Amino acid sequence: MGTFDSRPRFILSAFLMNTSSHILGGMWRHPDAQQDRFHELGLWVDLAKKLEEAKFDNLFFADVAGVYGDHEGGWASLARKGMQIPSHDPMVLLSALSATTKDIGLAMTSSVVQSHPFQFARQISTLDHLSQGRVAWNIVTSVLENTHRNFGAKNLMGHDDRYGWAEEYVDAAYKLWEGSWEDDALKADKESGLYADPARINKINHRGEIYSIDGPHQALPSAQRTPFLFQAGSSARGSQFAATHAEATFLFAPHPQYVAKKVTGLTQNLQAAGRTREDIKVFAGLSFVVGSTEAEAKALEAEYDQYLDPHAIIAHIGGGIGVDLGGLELDTPLGEVKTEGAQGVLEAVLASTPGRNPTLRDLAHYRAKAQQIVGTPEQITDKLLEWQDAGIDGLNVMNHILPGSYDNFIEGLLPELQRRGLAQTEYAPGSLREKVFGRGDKLPENHPAAKYRGSFGDLSATNLEKDLQQVP
Repeated sequence: MGTFDSRPRFILSAFLMNTSSHILGGMWRHPDAQQDRFHELGLWVDLAKKLEEAKFDNLFFADVAGVYGDHEGGWASLARKGMQIPSHDPMVLLSALSATTKDIGLAMTSSVVQSHPFQFARQISTLDHLSQGRVAWNIVTSVLENTHRNFGAKNLMGHDDRYGWAEEYVDAAYKLWEGSWEDDALKADKESGLYADPARINKINHRGEIYSIDGPHQALPSAQRTPFLFQAGSSARGSQFAATHAEATFLFAPHPQYVAKKVTGLTQNLQAAGRTREDIKVFAGLSFVVGSTEAEAKALEAEYDQYLDPHAIIAHIGGGIGVDLGGLELDTPLGEVKTEGAQGVLEAVLASTPGRNPTLRDLAHYRAKAQQIVGTPEQITDKLLEWQDAGIDGLNVMNHILPGSYDNFIEGLLPELQRRGLAQTEYAPGSLREKVFGRGDKLPENHPAAKYRGSFGDLSATNLEKDLQQVP
């Protein structure tokens, strides 16, 4: 495995959601769990400060804009279980956290379904300004039919068609972030009275199948211009999208062998997109139960297990793949499922139980246990090296309870990671992108957004005169 001083560090993200019940259903019932206070700013401010003091790289907020699919014949059981309903807007929360932190990255999920790219680009630029360049966007297409219906669609668009939508969405956003304002457009010259040079500000005149956007961008370009880009798709099409656009991709991976397979495919897609493996960081979602002894860790795991609700976990996954799995015995075989939902999740479930048809119990176990590492700090760190060897660059640290799971990680596991050089002890200066890659605040030239830098030029003197003639 090599010596620890020859290995890169892990990039650490806290995997969160502005709701009571995120991944590990039922844990909100634990006596020490405080995630039922998710609507209180104080919970998140205290947690963000704690994670920043521990030198975590990111707060990574998942999100949904609708309820999961039917479970037990409808959505009422989701409300009874608190299964990501209610949930609050992470962008609003991150705006508050940007004022109470100074180094930790602020990553948020926003679907192409829920916000027009012109409005979204403006909001992201504003947040990147307020946070001094610490914003990341997790690009998703939304697997939930209810989300699409909430924003006017009649049903869930096909899986690959959603990625076609996302391609146009990011293309329009790139034009606004990268191509609308030149670096020297803002003058703010009080003596001459010139605030901004219109010859250095470009309309984008985007005309696509879905969007028509004139521009120019309503916000000044921020430190990063385009936010740091996450993408969480595990399907073949999702991997292709990540290879083209993402700077970090997030896998729900049941074991290191699955990661290795996915990273091999991702690397091939990166080459096809004109990018390299060094242009993207691969994250695994993992939870941790740490004890000073193995027995202590097992005892804490057993305590957590008392509050896990397998039916809530199944409702979560079933909603994601578009199948009502409620009302069935836990030992019911899952069978072959064809779905327009989260195909990568289903593939990972099947991969975690080779040689047999997984049951609903296997499904719940996959989400709760296959991505959980239990043991002493030394044992867990040794296992993490196997994940790193498979191609993992970062950890999206999932929680059982807030803030206790992160207390357990910070006090138990983090010192061993830092001792071996596998976690940072200080923040690098600069934007989130600079902190992670160490090569500047802006996207590199081989990223597709770079082609829009200074490429529109529609406000030449002639075009500016035409624009002015249109003013009533």
